Amino acid sequence: MRASVGLHLLDFDLFTATDSQRQQALWRFEMRDELQPQVSLGNILQMNLVELNKADRLGLPPGPLRAWITFFKHWQEELTMANVSHEPVQQAMSRIRQLSADEEARRLAFVRERALHDEVSFLNEAKREGRKEGREEGREEGREEVARNLLAMSLLTDEQI
Repeated sequence: MRASVGLHLLDFDLFTATDSQRQQALWRFEMRDELQPQVSLGNILQMNLVELNKADRLGLPPGPLRAWITFFKHWQEELTMANVSHEPVQQAMSRIRQLSADEEARRLAFVRERALHDEVSFLNEAKREGRKEGREEGREEGREEVARNLLAMSLLTDEQI
């Protein structure tokens, strides 16, 4: 059996019942048999939880995990991120800066998000009006409406639409 490790980042505190739970932010769970708990899969199948708020508040020793927690909690804070020296985190920050600086990428992301929102709105409106044209026809109608809206806003060329 190959090892399988799950990593879950939580943006809330999950374990808070006791003081010792409130002082622990990193959790590792292993699979055990219900009837024979001494029989375990060990580290072959495990789930790791990181309570980001607690980990940030409690602090961790310097290292990659601390750098990533800082990234997930403080990526918008330039001064905080300037102190992080872990290369993969610096690369992630660089990519975020690239995407944020590219006006065309931001515009296209906005147009795409708006078109998806409009499509959902048009489908919901069609359902409310009791149209029984079928899902595919509703999508096509929604796409046509989105295309008309994009043309009216003059955001994209005809070819792009």
